[in-house]
Amino acid sequence: MTWIETIVIAIVEGLTEFLPVSSTGHMVITQALLGMESTPFLKAFTVIIQFGAILSVICLYWRRFFYPETMRTHGYSWWQAIWRFYLRLIVGVLPAVVLGLAFNDYIEASLENVMLVAVMLIVGGVFMLFCDRIFNKGSEATCLTLKRAFFIGLIQCISMIPGVSRSMATIVGGMSQKLTRKAAAEFSFFLAVPTMFGATCLETYKLIAHGDGNILMEGNNLTMLLLGCVVAFIVAVLAIKFFIDYVSRYGFVAFGWYRIIVGGILILMSFCGYELAI
Repeated sequence: MTWIETIVIAIVEGLTEFLPVSSTGHMVITQALLGMESTPFLKAFTVIIQFGAILSVICLYWRRFFYPETMRTHGYSWWQAIWRFYLRLIVGVLPAVVLGLAFNDYIEASLENVMLVAVMLIVGGVFMLFCDRIFNKGSEATCLTLKRAFFIGLIQCISMIPGVSRSMATIVGGMSQKLTRKAAAEFSFFLAVPTMFGATCLETYKLIAHGDGNILMEGNNLTMLLLGCVVAFIVAVLAIKFFIDYVSRYGFVAFGWYRIIVGGILILMSFCGYELAI
């Protein structure tokens, strides 16, 4: 990987990780356009730099992670508020942990199916054209119960299908539970922290377990990883701020059309002979 490729991929990761547009689909297109070969380090890089995106959520919502809102609004003690907040994250991430470990090999194999990514981008895009009408009627709840958290966690598992988008699945899951767009989007960000941290740790472990851990230390690879995390962090901060403001005002229609266009581009590139892989 070159330094330019490192920065470009990190920018794409930061922009697309928290938007309902599928970071997987964008990684496919970016790597194809840059003519990059799918190597063990590249696969690890695209997962590990998610750590930068994780930090962006913690940075923007640090009060929610260390001084939960329920403490101020309902008079809970600090320990009670912390427990309530993190218990909902644990309940929300459990389905992904169980199913992710159980079907990890299948999930990795499906990443090679670029046509599946493209089709799911288009299908998800069509769905997003109408999700505001379907789920946003009477969506006024901001309180996240354990039942809602678990249901959103179950819906998040759909994003194990490449091209679905973890952000889209969790936000729609939240709206189906009558959460407002903003409340659903924010919990999607919070849930991303343990989910993506787990994925990063798992990818690092697999590299070490397969004897490829030294790849991370070869040449400038470690420096590239650090640079990728920093760039992904900065871009993700900007993307989250934009997304919360935009979706609160205008909904998801624009993202639906965008997904359809990106899916169409993937199919067209595939038919034109581009080698697409992750």
